Amino acid sequence: MTEEHVDVKSRILLAARKLFAKQGFDRTTNRQICEEAHANIALISYHFGGKEKVFAAIFDSMYEENSLQHLANNLDDPIETMKAIIYEVTKYRYENPEVISILQQEIMTNSPRMKFIQQKVLPIWTLLKEALKKGKEAQIFHFQSLDNTLFFILGAILFHRDNHYFEPLLTEKELTFEELWMEQYRFIMRGLGVSDKELEKIL
Repeated sequence: MTEEHVDVKSRILLAARKLFAKQGFDRTTNRQICEEAHANIALISYHFGGKEKVFAAIFDSMYEENSLQHLANNLDDPIETMKAIIYEVTKYRYENPEVISILQQEIMTNSPRMKFIQQKVLPIWTLLKEALKKGKEAQIFHFQSLDNTLFFILGAILFHRDNHYFEPLLTEKELTFEELWMEQYRFIMRGLGVSDKELEKIL
């Protein structure tokens, strides 16, 4: 594939991300994507095979398989596993807010693309749940309901400030990535009953 073709594909993907996040998959047309990407409308079919395939390509590199395998191999240390998951998800969310917005929309509307999305995101949430379970069994984490705790943590790490609905409530400047993930990590671990003294050892 020539450099020009790679550039066009990248522009189409970036345009689709922007439009899907702003107005949703169903309300975005191929023509709108190509106008945003400054590309010929025929190139969506040529490079991707249609809008659905463009959508799939956006999620292709969401969580790398080797990264997930590393986390799975580290489950004997639930604190380190939690730390790694929170870091990876927060980093992805920080660098790809549009993809997270698309993900949230698809979940909230229970879209026809949910099965595809589940294939992409459930593996890391499964690892998160397993780390919580092992941490509770080892009496490192303290909570009542595994399912509820999982949802509380998902809410904390999936929501981001790039949401106009919450703007009237926000008075502080945005944190850097390092500040954000550390604050989020401390917040979650304290909620799981890990003491500040233990946290200092880990950090």
